[in-house]
Amino acid sequence: MKTVVTVSFLALVPIVYFGSTHIYNTSYYSPATSTPPSADTTADVLPNREVVKATHIKTPERVKAIYMTACVAATPSLREKLLKIADETEVNSIVIDIKDYSGTISFEPENSILKENKGTGCRTKDMREFIEKLHQHGVYVIGRITVFQDPYYTKKRPDLAVRKLSDGGVWKDYKGLAFIDVGAREYWDYIVVLSKDSYVAGFDELNFDYIRFPSDGNMKDIDFSWSKGKTKADVLEYFFAYLHDALKNTGAVISADLFGMTTTNTDDLNIGQVLERALPYFDYIAPMVYPSHYPPNFNGWKNPNHYPYELIKFVVEAGARRAQATTTSVYHFGAERTGTTTPALYTKKAYDKNKLRPWLQDFDYGGNYGEAEVRAQIQATYDAGLTSWMLWDPGNKYTTEAINKE
Repeated sequence: MKTVVTVSFLALVPIVYFGSTHIYNTSYYSPATSTPPSADTTADVLPNREVVKATHIKTPERVKAIYMTACVAATPSLREKLLKIADETEVNSIVIDIKDYSGTISFEPENSILKENKGTGCRTKDMREFIEKLHQHGVYVIGRITVFQDPYYTKKRPDLAVRKLSDGGVWKDYKGLAFIDVGAREYWDYIVVLSKDSYVAGFDELNFDYIRFPSDGNMKDIDFSWSKGKTKADVLEYFFAYLHDALKNTGAVISADLFGMTTTNTDDLNIGQVLERALPYFDYIAPMVYPSHYPPNFNGWKNPNHYPYELIKFVVEAGARRAQATTTSVYHFGAERTGTTTPALYTKKAYDKNKLRPWLQDFDYGGNYGEAEVRAQIQATYDAGLTSWMLWDPGNKYTTEAINKE
């Protein structure tokens, strides 16, 4: 059965701490006032701060994670149900929203720039205490930041938003959500500040989602005014490099969520995402390989959703091969052409295949996903040679029978 979590009201309960042998403390300035080599973050964005102590847990060798929404994190009675899953099963990590689709920052930030965020989404007033409790339970805490999808910030700064060609207004997708133009470098600084503040709050890893150009909307009436003159893949790789340089001295582990088809496609899927152009800048890459999100007849499967084991093994193996390869047909910054073959081949650094950490499907979409389907995906991940996985259900209803007991 699935462990059901529903949102009703907010309440605060005392925090009880339990012993753990995996914890270490770090001290650093929050956020750093020094400017990273390729970042032009200004002093007024990153003001002087007092030294803050935070507790962090080292990244598990085998990450086995579930996702927790900001609203569940804000409701102690609900978040305890997910913590119980971690206590009783092989789950050792929890992904919690730092900034979700609404643009709301889910905790009380320290930075004055971030304090201005008045988003209408859920906030967890005791986020630092909750993270500390998770650490005491031995749970690795990953903070998820929805990057360029940000309805709150586009209202605050419509000049940085993706625009409509027809009238210059703010473009929105089919769900009515607005996006920041990927090329708007001023917004990059906002993400850097949020990332540093989040790490100081105790998040062990920063996971960046919606690091892409929009795809679901009227694409004939869309204008990327801040990205003109460059390819989408180039603009996105510039952002990846900027983010990497700005955070590399903080101690934070960083990861990127990519469309699942980035493991099998070498084009940018019209959203700017290419696996080889993300690998150099993140500690981990999390392709969202949900079987329900693959098109009919993908790899010969009429309905890919009916083949959870086969699909996951196929696409994860493809991604692993590309991570380990020393040459690629994909141009990326710093690549050198090798030989005179057509199509061109470029040099590429070889990465450990376990740099990939796939998101797996634990939700019903286009079919029922229960114990057999969820466990099949986990087993396929292992059989493809990877050791880590993360389960996604936007409703936080997890199929606990598919997760091994401790």
